[in-house]
Amino acid sequence: MRAKLMMLFLCFGLNQFGYAQAQAEKKNQPQDDLVSLRIDVRALQAEQQQIITRLDELKQLLEGNAQRATSAAPSSPRPPNTLDIYGLNFRGDGGARVAIVEYADFECPYCGQFARQVYPQVSENYIKTGKVKYFYRDLPFHPHAMSAARAARCAGDQGQYWELHDSLFAKQTALSDPVLLDRAQSLGLNTDKFSECLSSDKYTDEIRKGMSEAQTLEIDGTPTFFIGTIDPDGKEVKISGRINGTNTYETFASTLDAALAAKSQVAVSTH
Repeated sequence: MRAKLMMLFLCFGLNQFGYAQAQAEKKNQPQDDLVSLRIDVRALQAEQQQIITRLDELKQLLEGNAQRATSAAPSSPRPPNTLDIYGLNFRGDGGARVAIVEYADFECPYCGQFARQVYPQVSENYIKTGKVKYFYRDLPFHPHAMSAARAARCAGDQGQYWELHDSLFAKQTALSDPVLLDRAQSLGLNTDKFSECLSSDKYTDEIRKGMSEAQTLEIDGTPTFFIGTIDPDGKEVKISGRINGTNTYETFASTLDAALAAKSQVAVSTH
């Protein structure tokens, strides 16, 4: 609306100026008329300059308002730089102070690719050697992923979380509830307790809480990995690196080495 008003002011002034000039250029006009027209032209020129000046002032005013509106607009919250890991299942030495936190889906083919092709190397060189702790967080997108996530936690009730975790990724195409029960039986679990747990909502709220956390971290796909250092209390990870999607072992190795080096420097500086 303001832009339209500005254009109307400008067009009016220019039209008036053009009209006066046209009149001045007519032939065979009496001398007095020509003098009068010249005066009118000068007056219109002055008015035109005033209009242009006012338009410049209005433009500056609008630009200032736009800048103030931009600075006053609330900025999007930044993702947190720490992760809560208190009480979570992990693989590795309890004394390790560097962590990998994976957000994944048991039915996601890229997550399965990482689990079968890259994770074994990471485990052999970093987790089993006591350098790194590995945490797994559920972020179910696919149809059977929520049931699979509950199944792993139900197996955890009987001390076999990681065993079922590995079994689920070993064969991702068979994740229906009857097949999950067969897998539990093959691991020697109490199938009655497992079935009762699986058919309940025992872990649903906990899984959804992790999904909400993933939103604050701006995770839009699986797998997503966060790498960082664990605080002295073992309750939080300070994020220093992020890896999106399936990547090579070398990518993980370089990111982990950087985190381990940073942790070593901090340890040296505190002594």
